[in-house]
Amino acid sequence: MKTNFRKQVLVLLSFILVLSFSQVMGAENINFKKKKKVNTQQVIDTLKYNVYKGEIKNKETGEMLIFANISVNGSNVATVSNSDGEFLLKIAKNLDVKTITVSHIGYKNKEFAIASLKPRRNILELESAIIPLGEVNIYPHDPLFLVRSILNKVAENYSLDPNMMKGFYRETIKKNRTYVALSEAIVNINKTGYKQMRDDQVQIYKGRKSQDVKKMDTLLFKLQGGPNTTLLLDVIKNPYNLLSGDFIENYDYTFKNITKLNDKIHYVIEFKQKEGINLPLYYGLFYIDANNLALSSAKFSLNMENESEVRRMFIRKKPSGVKVTPLSADYIVNYQEKGGKWYFTYARGEIKFKCNWKRKLFNSKFSVMTEMAITDRTEGEASRFKAKERFKSNQVMADEIGNFSDENFWGASNTIEPDQSIEAAIKKLKRKGK
Repeated sequence: MKTNFRKQVLVLLSFILVLSFSQVMGAENINFKKKKKVNTQQVIDTLKYNVYKGEIKNKETGEMLIFANISVNGSNVATVSNSDGEFLLKIAKNLDVKTITVSHIGYKNKEFAIASLKPRRNILELESAIIPLGEVNIYPHDPLFLVRSILNKVAENYSLDPNMMKGFYRETIKKNRTYVALSEAIVNINKTGYKQMRDDQVQIYKGRKSQDVKKMDTLLFKLQGGPNTTLLLDVIKNPYNLLSGDFIENYDYTFKNITKLNDKIHYVIEFKQKEGINLPLYYGLFYIDANNLALSSAKFSLNMENESEVRRMFIRKKPSGVKVTPLSADYIVNYQEKGGKWYFTYARGEIKFKCNWKRKLFNSKFSVMTEMAITDRTEGEASRFKAKERFKSNQVMADEIGNFSDENFWGASNTIEPDQSIEAAIKKLKRKGK
C-alpha cells in the first residue's frame, strides 16, 4: 500500500512544481538572449477597451483582500486581486455591461456600477459576512460525508461539457526577498468536461520573461510544465491524493465553521493526514457550498515533517556540493458558480526551498510561485489543439517566450496586477540589460 501511496503522491507533486537544478557556467551576465523564433503578435487597438485599477479592502478594518474575484456581470470577463489586494480590469467598450461584482470568502458580495469606476485608485470595500444561525437548517454532523459528497455530485455541480478558456499565467522565482525571474503569459485552455478522461490542454498565446541569472548562486531554476502544472491544482478534475476514494480514508476531517462565499453559505471542513501515515500528505481547508455540496475553494499545504521523503518528491537533480531542503508547499484553488454549474477560476502554488552550499557560511532561500486566473470563457467552441500548438508538460515556459520590451504588451487582455516589488524588479532588470 505504501508503494501505491508514493506513486500517486509523486504523480501530483512532480507535475505541480518540478524544479530542475543545473550548474551554470559563466553566470556573470544577465540572460537576456533573444529567441530566434518570434511569434507574430496581434495588434490591438487600445481605444476599444477601458482599464480600471484599484484595491479591494475590508470595509471595517481597511485590510487588503488578496485573491478577491472581480467579475463583469453579464459576461465571462473576470480577474482577481493580487497578493497586495490590487486589481487590474480591462473591459471592451463594445461590451454591453453595466456592473461588476466583487466577492471573497467570508465577505458579502458587492456590486459596483462600472460608470462609477475611475481609471486608477479605485477603493472597493467589502463587508464581513456574519452567518445568522437561523439561516442554516442542516448542520454537518459528519464532515467525511460532506467530503464524499463533493465527488458524488460532480456530474450535478460541475460542467460536463468542454469549454474554451483564456487565462493569465505567471511564474516567479525569488532569492531571499529579491525577485530574480519572472515569466508571464496569456494562455488559451481547452478545459475538458469534469467526467471526461481527456486531459486539459494549454496553448501559449503570448508571453514575456525577465531574469537575473547572476543572483542565483550558480543555480539555474527551471519550472517544468508551466501552466499545465497549475491546471493540475483543479482538484475536482484531478482528485489524486486529496479527494480520490483511495486517499480520503487517509485524512481526519473536522467541522471548523460556517462562512459565506459569493453570498452562499459554506461549510468549512478542516483536514489533515492521520497519525501513523509516514508518507507526506496534506492539511488544509475545504469550502463546501451548503446548498448543493459543491467544492468552491480549497486551501492546502504539504506536510513537511518527513524531510527526506519531501526532498525526493521535489528535487529532480542538483549540483554536487549543495543541499536543497524544501521548507513549505502551499496551494489554493477557487471555483465560481454560473448558471447552476461551477467552473475553475483561479489556482496558485508556492514552494519555498533552502539551499546550503559546502564551504559557504550563509544559506540562500528561494521561493517559487505559479498562479493562473481565468479571465474569459466560451462555451460550445472547445476544439482540441494540434500537437505542435500545445504547451507540453516537459517544456519550460521561460525557454519558449521572449523578454520584456513593450509596456502595452498585453493589449486588451486581462492580467493580474503586478505586485509593486515585481514591477520594481522588472524595471531594475531592464536597466541592467541595456
